[in-house]
Amino acid sequence: MSSSPNLSSKGDDPSFTPYEKHLESADRPSSDNAYISSMTAEERKALTRRILFKLDIRIIPVMALLFLCSFLDRTNVGNAKVYNMEHDINISDHQYDTCLVIYYAFYIASEIPSNLVLKKISPKIWLPVLTAAWGIVAMSLGFVQNYAGLMVARAFLGATEGGLLPGIVLYLSGMYTRGEMALRIGLFYTSASLSGAFGGLLARGLHEIGTRGGLAGWRWIFIVEGLVTIIVAGLAYYILPNSVDDALNEEEREFARYRLYNDKPKTRLANGEISTESERFAWSEVRRGLMSPQLWFSATAYLAILAALYSFGLFLPTIIVGLGYTPNEAQLWSVIPYAVAAVITVGIAFLSDHLRLRGPIMLASLPLAIIGYAVIANVDSNRVKYGMTFLMATGLYATVPCILGWISNNSAGHYMRATTTGAQLAIANCGGFIAAFIYPKVQGPEFFIGHTVILGLLCFAWVMILLNVLYCAKVNRDKAKGLYDEFIGSGDDRDPEFKLVL
Repeated sequence: MSSSPNLSSKGDDPSFTPYEKHLESADRPSSDNAYISSMTAEERKALTRRILFKLDIRIIPVMALLFLCSFLDRTNVGNAKVYNMEHDINISDHQYDTCLVIYYAFYIASEIPSNLVLKKISPKIWLPVLTAAWGIVAMSLGFVQNYAGLMVARAFLGATEGGLLPGIVLYLSGMYTRGEMALRIGLFYTSASLSGAFGGLLARGLHEIGTRGGLAGWRWIFIVEGLVTIIVAGLAYYILPNSVDDALNEEEREFARYRLYNDKPKTRLANGEISTESERFAWSEVRRGLMSPQLWFSATAYLAILAALYSFGLFLPTIIVGLGYTPNEAQLWSVIPYAVAAVITVGIAFLSDHLRLRGPIMLASLPLAIIGYAVIANVDSNRVKYGMTFLMATGLYATVPCILGWISNNSAGHYMRATTTGAQLAIANCGGFIAAFIYPKVQGPEFFIGHTVILGLLCFAWVMILLNVLYCAKVNRDKAKGLYDEFIGSGDDRDPEFKLVL
C-alpha cells in the first residue's frame, strides 16, 4: 500500500462539484511525507493534540448551538401550549397531537435525502441553510391563526430540521478519525440534555414580554427563538470549516490529511494508483447501506432509546410536583438529572473513544436506565422515583454518542455512510410516535403502562446492541480468514484491512 498516492481521479470531471474536487485534494497527504515519517511518537501526539484542539474550538461549539436551536424550536410548541396557544388559534388536543405527528413524519422523510445533498453543496453551506430555513419557519409559527396554518408550519419545520443531526454526524466523520467521534458527538449532544431545562426557563422569560405589538406572549416565544436561530445560522456559515484545510496551518493540515487518509479504506484504481474511499454517487451504495445488518441492529436499538428519551420529560415534572414543589419549582429541580447525565455522558464518550469500543460500553451503561424504569414502574414513593430519574437519564443519554458514532465508524464509502447515518436516524426517530401515544394524561401520575412499555423496549435495545457486537466480531473474523479478499482495494467497509469497531 502506498502512503503517498498521486491522485487525479476527478480532474475536470463535470459530474463532481467544486466542493467534491476540493475534498479529493484536501483529504490526501502530499507526495512528500518525509517530515511526517521522521517525527517521533511524542511529536505526533503533540501535533495531534494541537490539531484536535483547533478543530474542536471551531466545530463543537457551533454544532452544540445548532443542535440546541433545533431542540428549542421543535419543543417550544409545548411551552406555547401552556400559555393558551390552543385556545387562541381554536384547536383541540387531537389537532395538536396531529400536528406533532405531521412534524415527525416530515422530519423522518428528510433525513436520508439531506445527507445525500450535503456532499454536493458542502456542509459549510448546507447546515447553515437548513438552520436558517427552520429559523424562518419557527418565526412564522408566531403568526399562525388556525389549525391549517399550524399544520403547514410544523410540516415545514420537520422537513428543514430533519437533516441536521445526520448531517452533523456525516460532517464530523470527515473531520475526525473513527476513534475520535464518540467524544465529539457526546460534547455537542449534551446541549440536548440541557435544552430540556433551558427551554422551559427561556419560554417563561419570553412570555413575560406580554402583548407588545398586539401579539400574545406565546407568539413571542416562537418569534424570538426563531430569530436567534437565524443569527446562529449566520455565525455557523462564517465559523465552520469545510475541511481540515480550512481550519489548520500548513504543517497541521498535512498531518491531519495523513491521519484521515490512514483511517479510511483505499481504492486501487485501474491505472494502479491508490485512492481513498470513492466519492462518486451510486444508487448501489444507497441500496447496500439500506440492506446492512448493522443499520437495522443499531437503528432499532436507537428507536427504543429515543422513545424513552422523548417520553422522559413528560413525566419528570409530574414526579417533582408530587414531592410537594410548585410547577415553577419543578422546572428548576428537573435541571439536576439532565445536568448529571450531561457530565457522565461526556465521560463515557471519552472512555468509548479511548477504548475504541461502542457496543460493550452501551451494554454496560444501558442497564442503568433499565433498572430505573423497572423500579419506577413498581413503586409509589415519589422520592424513590426522583432518584431513579438520575439512573434513567444517565443510562439513556450515555448511549447516544456511542450508537450515533457506531454506524458511521463502520460504514465506508461516502454515500454508504451518508445512507446509513441518515437511515439510522430516520428509523430511530419513529420512537417519537411511540412516545406520543404511550403516556396519555389519563395514566398519570403513575404511568405504569408507559413505563412498562419503555422497559420492554430498552431490554429489546440491549439485545439488538449485543447482536450487532456479535455481527461485527464475526465480520472481523471472516476478514482475517480471507473470506472478504475479493473486496481488497474496494475502498469501502468490505475491504479486509478495514476492521469494524465493536
